[in-house]
Amino acid sequence: MYSKKVIINNEVGLHARPAALFVRVANKFLSQINIESKGRKVNGKSIMGVMSLGAFQGEEIIITARGEDEKEAVEALVELLSKKLEDI
Repeated sequence: MYSKKVIINNEVGLHARPAALFVRVANKFLSQINIESKGRKVNGKSIMGVMSLGAFQGEEIIITARGEDEKEAVEALVELLSKKLEDI
């Protein structure tokens, strides 16, 4: 298992299009991916799960992956969230 904390940088948080992009990238990996925010944990490969977190700009989330490509998955998702997702 590999985890990392990240602060959401984009203005709209993980809502709609940014959440869809996050899920699209997460689904490229074989590992199970979860996101935790405010004590809730959801499947990082589920658009409904990611959007249900209601994670906004400036909030800290924890991305956790478990599987053969866990480190690569977490690092790719952390890098994605460090960008302004609305510009992608």
